[in-house]
Amino acid sequence: MNTMILDGKTLRRMLIGAASRIKDNCEHINELNVFPVPDGDTGTNMTKTVEGGIAELTGIDPEAEVSVSDVTYKFAHGSLLGARGNSGVILSQIFAGIEEELVKCEVATVMDFVRAYRNGITKAYNSVMNPTEGTILTVFREATEYAAAKVTEDSSIEDFLSMHIDEAKRSLARTKDILPVLKEADVVDSGGAGYVSIATGMYDALTGTESFDDYEFIESNSSPSAVNFDAFTRDSVLEFGYCTEFFLRLQSSKVDPDSFDVSVITDFLTEMGGDSIVCYKTDDIVKVHVHTENPGEVLTRMRTFGEMLTIKIENMSLQHNESEAAQDKRERVGMAVLAVASGEGMCELFKSIGADGIVSGGQTNNPSAEEFLRAFDEVNADKILVLPNNKNIFLTAKQAAAMYEGSEVYIIPTKTLMQGYAALSVITPDPDQLDSIIKSATDAAENVIGAEITYAVRDAVIGGASVKKDQFMAISGGAIKATADTAQETLINMLASVEDISDYEIITVFVGKDIAEEERAEVTERIEELYPDHEVIVYEGGQEVYSYLLAIE
Repeated sequence: MNTMILDGKTLRRMLIGAASRIKDNCEHINELNVFPVPDGDTGTNMTKTVEGGIAELTGIDPEAEVSVSDVTYKFAHGSLLGARGNSGVILSQIFAGIEEELVKCEVATVMDFVRAYRNGITKAYNSVMNPTEGTILTVFREATEYAAAKVTEDSSIEDFLSMHIDEAKRSLARTKDILPVLKEADVVDSGGAGYVSIATGMYDALTGTESFDDYEFIESNSSPSAVNFDAFTRDSVLEFGYCTEFFLRLQSSKVDPDSFDVSVITDFLTEMGGDSIVCYKTDDIVKVHVHTENPGEVLTRMRTFGEMLTIKIENMSLQHNESEAAQDKRERVGMAVLAVASGEGMCELFKSIGADGIVSGGQTNNPSAEEFLRAFDEVNADKILVLPNNKNIFLTAKQAAAMYEGSEVYIIPTKTLMQGYAALSVITPDPDQLDSIIKSATDAAENVIGAEITYAVRDAVIGGASVKKDQFMAISGGAIKATADTAQETLINMLASVEDISDYEIITVFVGKDIAEEERAEVTERIEELYPDHEVIVYEGGQEVYSYLLAIE
């Protein structure tokens, strides 16, 4: 089969194929962990990111004629909202870059795909402050550059994807040679492996190698949430208008698409009282976002310039009322702190020391960008400080912050719960001292010594330190610092490994869900006996995966 012209209906099927394939391989990808700990989540994160895009496509009839532009826009938008974990965020940026080009297309040729995938490279690399080669970035870039150099205008979409996948597999195998940590652990990059699954699923759906007629989400909450019609009744008042978004294709019969100035549109929207206006032109496509009480009037005027490709109109009063109900009508405040945490004890602790809101999640359960956006609404503050508390959540929080319009959002780069705990301990709710607060919190996070104690799921050698399957290990600063046959002995060995521990004052232990009360009392007594000059604090964290979390300050 040679597809020279791709329509939206086929592209929709290809994207469902991508979602199905990454879902099938989810657990295998999760297992491609450098550290042999039971917390692999790359496959889950990438699957749920793609599911965010698929959820946006569920309203499209599989048999309906639909444009490539419409399918691509919906999928990319849903992926951005559903993005989880570093690989998921990078994947969503790849799709966003592809969307910026394919949104111009009613149907797509192979050269449209080349331009779109090349733009995906640019978008993905720009989304990361310090791009690391040997990851999904490298796999996607090398595969795209290879296929783009080989195809011509006479090539089919199958030709492009086939060469793209072949090189992606070769690039994935090379990730071991690029990142020494992968070679030492004898694994390939998990994000790159996830991308190969996605590309393969798209190709198999296009060629008919497999049938992907429908898709069952990993969890029911991955699908779009139901609208609460009771949030806007017959007696409600439309206070906030409609969030109106559309893609407009300029028509030669109405305007000169090449010379058309979008200020004509922005001036009109401003004059009619529109708010939150975003308007930009790419070739003959104009993307518009506006909050207005009269979307019909906007659409009527826009049709004097061209015709609509996609339209989305949402009642902002309904959204606001739903948000208010969730917030219990929390009044607007100058500053709020939002922390990511898991485990009942950890969540309650973070609230007790100053967190205004908790985003549920952590290792093995990374929250999505959409969950952050909802949390931003709920804390309802002019300025929001976010503690991601996990290195794999930082990019998601950053992406959500860039998407959010209601507040100024600042991300404090806390990579662990222990760093989040230290940072939160020094934050004071004074928006006038924001710069000083951010610096103090960042310094506190950087100065804490933290460690995570869990068991190994396989034999491994990391950084020269070896651990056996089922043995416990303490991970600190990206290295294995101590091992033992029990979690308690590993914790004690970790403390003993800290040089100049006498220079520190406080030892804080967060006890995991798997530790019994008797052991908790025993480990507290042992630490107090071994370190009588230190203040020893022990909390019931209730966290999964990690038997103990340790903070030394």
